[in-house]
Amino acid sequence: MPHRFLIAAALAAMVATVATPVPAVAAPIDNPWLDMRIMNMAHSGGEREAPQNTMYAFTRAAALGADMIELDVHATADDRLVVLHDATVDATTDGTGRISDLTAAEASSLDAAHHFVPGTGAEPGLPPDSYPLRGVRTGDREPPAGYSPDDFGIPLLSEVFARFPDTPINVEIKGTGTLDVGSYLHHARLLAAFLNEVGRTDVIVSSFNDLAVAEFHELAPQVPVAPGSAGVAAYLFTGARPIEGTVALQIPVTLSGLIPVATPGFIARAHADGYAVHVWFSGTAPEDAATYNRLLDACADALMPALPTLLEDVLDSRGLERPGIPGADPCA
Repeated sequence: MPHRFLIAAALAAMVATVATPVPAVAAPIDNPWLDMRIMNMAHSGGEREAPQNTMYAFTRAAALGADMIELDVHATADDRLVVLHDATVDATTDGTGRISDLTAAEASSLDAAHHFVPGTGAEPGLPPDSYPLRGVRTGDREPPAGYSPDDFGIPLLSEVFARFPDTPINVEIKGTGTLDVGSYLHHARLLAAFLNEVGRTDVIVSSFNDLAVAEFHELAPQVPVAPGSAGVAAYLFTGARPIEGTVALQIPVTLSGLIPVATPGFIARAHADGYAVHVWFSGTAPEDAATYNRLLDACADALMPALPTLLEDVLDSRGLERPGIPGADPCA
């Protein structure tokens, strides 16, 4: 995914070379997400510690202290929103093919822990004993205490919302391919209809595709959003404001490991403009205590770790503030 951000950033950079940067000014919004800090936003439930985007991962992350769940949505052949990172099921399950070609029932029957390796994430092709949770979904192995085989399948988005009625959720709209804008827009419409019916607003909706974010906002304006790659890049390079409804800028640590993005200067500018800053990794920087501490000292409001247990340890060891819990402010 970082390559999409890099492309959008490069385009914005070209624009910036021929346009006068727009100075940032204070945003005329009351943004409660600025007070929701410091958050552990378990990325896909913490994909290096548990099978990504599964109920097992989300439940485990919430139990260890994660403040917000981050997940991805696609639509099945019968237009049900399911929680899955890729457009195909190959990377994480015992199935093959596009999720858009499967019904929700077919998707649910797959083993979403099939390729999970603890400490690494989804990694096909290793010896069978590398996969300690393989077969739990299919009944070939006993689930860990407190969990059921269903917790290791591909969940419906509605099931996640039902399981976590009081936990904020970050939903990323996915598409079947970078150039398939229609799929992004279709998923945005399905998600807007779902959230309008559910009635929850302790949610942030994001996507790498800015058109999907705009389509969603048009249909569900009460739900906060975070801009896509082009929107963030335009703000980064020119100061151009993201769309109405934006409460957070969700950014990588770097652009492909080359250009720092989550810097103290960027975060301070975003805060002055009324936006929270949430930082994701996905290969853009090492995930270790040193990197987590550096971003916390840069005043990030939330981190999206693949290792939520490690981030919890860092936050606890420093006694840092959490949503609704007083503590030290690294930026005081």
